[in-house]
Amino acid sequence: MSLEQEMKLAVDGESKLNLSELDWLAAMTCEQKQLHLRTEYFDTPQMKLKQQGIALRMRQIDDQWLQTVKTSGKVQNGLHQREEWEHPIMNSEFDLPLLRQTPLAPMVDDSGSWKQLQRLFYTEFDRDIYLLEASQDTQIELAYDFGEAVSGNNHALIHEVELELRHGSLDVLQAVAERLKSALQLSYNNRSKAEIGYQLYQQQKID
Repeated sequence: MSLEQEMKLAVDGESKLNLSELDWLAAMTCEQKQLHLRTEYFDTPQMKLKQQGIALRMRQIDDQWLQTVKTSGKVQNGLHQREEWEHPIMNSEFDLPLLRQTPLAPMVDDSGSWKQLQRLFYTEFDRDIYLLEASQDTQIELAYDFGEAVSGNNHALIHEVELELRHGSLDVLQAVAERLKSALQLSYNNRSKAEIGYQLYQQQKID
């Protein structure tokens, strides 16, 4: 288990950002790469996991699969602090022994509840990653995501910047977020991708 600490910033508008235009950001960047990610989120039709403040997802990055459990944690002014259990696995099948090491253990051991799990929604987006070296020995992973969340026939735009603290100072992380917010059309975002997907799923049920 690890504690995830990240700032989330929503991009105002649908036009893609060009982060390479920010000279100060380029000066901080020690590594850069691009990925395409597809992530499926699972819950019961009655959203039992959501009611417990738990998210279960399966993410595919090229040929790599990641199984992740997250708690809702604390969110304030765009800062998300959550417990996270993330493991690389062999394929798209859940690793139950690993899930038994998370808050999902009671559901895994209850075959009736476990069988109710199904994919409720998914996200698919391009991610530009910048590894930043900042002051006070602080390392930050900046992820710029552009894509969509989908549940049934319902779609929603995903357009956001995430700044995850790898190590170092939380104050420095927040300062970098403020600088980005001043330079670009961004606003602090308290909604996770899972929350966007759940909203689509609930709308799908109404429709």
